[in-house]
Parts: sequence; structure tokens; C-alpha cells
Amino acid sequence: MPGPTPEAVESDATLPAAADVVVIGGGIVGASTALELVERDLSVVLLEKGVIAGEQSSRNWGWVRMSRRDPREIPLMAQSIRIWETLGERVGADLGYRQCGIAVPFHSRAFKQQNLEWLKYIEGTQIRVGEVGSDALRQMLPEMELDYDGGLFSPTDGRAEPQLAAPAIARAVRAKGGTVLTNCAVRRIDIAGGRIAGVITEKGRIIAERVVVAGGAWSRLLLRDVGVTLPQLKVLNSVCRTEPVEGGPEITVRGPDFSVRKRADGGYTVSTLASNVYDLTPDSFRFLKEFVPALKMEWSALKPRVGRRFAQEWRDMRRRSDEEISAYEETRILDPEPNVAMTDRALARLAAAFPAFRNARIAQRWAGLIDVTPDAVPVISTVDKRPGLVVATGFSGHGFGLGPGAGRLAADLVAGTTPIVDPAAFRLSRFSDGSKIVPLTGV
Repeated sequence: MPGPTPEAVESDATLPAAADVVVIGGGIVGASTALELVERDLSVVLLEKGVIAGEQSSRNWGWVRMSRRDPREIPLMAQSIRIWETLGERVGADLGYRQCGIAVPFHSRAFKQQNLEWLKYIEGTQIRVGEVGSDALRQMLPEMELDYDGGLFSPTDGRAEPQLAAPAIARAVRAKGGTVLTNCAVRRIDIAGGRIAGVITEKGRIIAERVVVAGGAWSRLLLRDVGVTLPQLKVLNSVCRTEPVEGGPEITVRGPDFSVRKRADGGYTVSTLASNVYDLTPDSFRFLKEFVPALKMEWSALKPRVGRRFAQEWRDMRRRSDEEISAYEETRILDPEPNVAMTDRALARLAAAFPAFRNARIAQRWAGLIDVTPDAVPVISTVDKRPGLVVATGFSGHGFGLGPGAGRLAADLVAGTTPIVDPAAFRLSRFSDGSKIVPLTGV
């Protein structure tokens, strides 16, 4: 079954000969970066090898959350929520954004302790995430039949519709004077004298002194071809959506072995929290040392396997000339098979907690490949060895909510303006400058 269908975005017909900035990748981060740049009166080209939001930006859960966020992401997430609050008006579209709140019931002592320990990261801030007692949680979710001892609740956390958000932002880029080209793969980033000189696409060359790589799971391959090493692997997460359900929760809930959030169509997006499939690939061995700490943290939640992806990624890594069809054209959209057993298990656990789902019908299942870094924190960074290059990738399953804030930070780095937050935690060089790489919250 194919993945979700994002809203269509009309492509420009002509490839510009030159631009101030080229943004590679039409997901929410790339589209947000392009919007920020075009609003600064720069000439911007947004390039997407398939369709806008065709991969993880339309396949994620649709959460816009602060709760349980990696502490290094907290300042950026706070800024991102502020952007989300007016983003629909700014792009002239309903993105489905609602501050519905997110509840995390404490279903075990150990889980309660983990959540309470996380609260130390927001002490002294104005971030509204806190512990609530069982009675308060019961009033919020009277239909929930779980054994729990209080919970975590964030009233300003929310949801938006992944199939709507990035396409609406990309349409706004066009409306404000930017160029958006779909089905136009970048075969190679062009380098001259060690600096960025533009991009070579399947439709021709664009001259540009600044390029942003926001290619999600493809970023590692794009960067490798210009001599930049990005330690990045892919994890597969499976999701399902139900047909409309009466009596389900308005609040998004992270429960034991399930997550659930209401959709604009009245159905619900449902997934597991701790059952991600990890396909072994050549990069699994190249980056084994870097990922050992993350593997130790996530091992119980990962289901490793050897399959077709090993051979596929081996083929993708073959170096090709500018005249050859690239790996990005051979696979316009990553559309892996979902793990049916995992989504069935998530729905069963959800139905045990919420009776309204006991007769719920599954409307669709899909899977997506999450681009993961060794510390599960994104890279939003300039690249010292390649002046003019900015990287915005590796969001490790956290990118949808962070997308608008990440786009603003990437645009700040491109334009050389004061960054919206301190970008030090997101620098690419942390993987090579001797910094201790520590995953704190996982994927």
C-alpha cells in the first residue's frame, strides 16, 4: 500500500540559470528554509527529486511537541512552536495546526521516573510542561482505561497535518517569488575552488554560491560526493490511520506501546513508540563506532534485519557521472513496506486503553525511513571545508514539529544573520572535533 498522498504543488516549468540560494529537499525543513529566504528578498530555488513532502514529511505522526524533547532541541522547539502559531496565516492555508495538548500517562514506576527526570531540563523556563495527578488526568481523558499514576501534560503541545503543511509552505514560496521544481533531482553539488558553485540537476545546471542540503535520508549520499562525511543511518517506522472514530481523545496521547493523535478528517494516526525496524546497510558498518551509544540506548526498541536495503544502498553509493541517471532519479520516493504486525500491536494496545477503538477500521498503513544521527539531534550547520554550504538534516524522527524553527535557523546561517538560537548543539563538526556524542532521549 503506498504512503500518504500529500497535497499537490505545481512545479515551475523552467530551471533558472542562477539563484542566490538553492535548497535541496522539499520536505518541511527544506520548504521552511526556502520560505524564510524568499521572505528576505533572496532569489531561491527549491528542488525536490519527487513530490513535495513525498517522504518522511508526510509520513510522520503529525506531532508538534515540547514534552520529552531532547534538551539540546528545547530552545529551537520553543521558537518553532511560536512560528507554528501564525504559520497558517502566513502561508494562507489551514495546516491543521491545533494546540490540543499531549498527555503522557505514567504506566510504570520506571517510566514515571524517566519523565520526572526530564523536567529538570525546563526548570526556570516558561515552558508549560509539568506533572499532573491521576485525578486531573482522568478529567482530561475520562474514557482512558489504563492503570497509571499521574502523568506528564503539555497544554501548548499540539498537532498538524503532515500531508498539508510542507505543500502549503512550498506553495507560499512560489507565491512570494521563489522557484519550486519537483521531479528534478540534484545529481551533484557543484564545487569550484573548494567553494559552493551551484548544483547539477537532471535538467541542467544552476549557478549559486549558497546551497542548503535538507535531503532527509538522502543527505548522507549528497554530502559524500562533495567530500563531507555525515554519520547518518535510516530507521523504519510503521504507521496506520483509522477511519473516523467517535469518542476518541481530542488530546494526543503517548501510552504504553502506542501513540495516538486525532486527525482533521476525524480518524486517528496510530503507531508504536518502541518498535522500529533497522535494516543493516553498508553504512551500518562504516558508522558502527559512532552509533554504539545510540544502539545501546535503543537496542530493545530496534528490530535489526538484513534485506534488500543492503544491496540497494550498496548500488546507490556507486559514483556516477553528471550524465548518468542518479540514485535520486531511480528512487523518486522512498516508500518502504510497513510492518503490519507492529501497527496491529499498536492498535490493539490502543483499543485496550480506549474502548472507542475496539471496532476501529484501518484506512491505511504506511512506513517511512527516519534519518538518524548518532546522538539523535539534527545537524543544522555551516560546513567549514565547503564555504557556502549549509546542512539541515538528521532530525531523527523529531523534524516535523521542529521544521519551521529549523528552517529559520538554516536561513540565518545562509544569510549570516543573528541565529534564532545558538546553533552550537547542531554543528556538523561535533562528530569530528572530539566532542562526546551522547544520545539523551533517543528516536
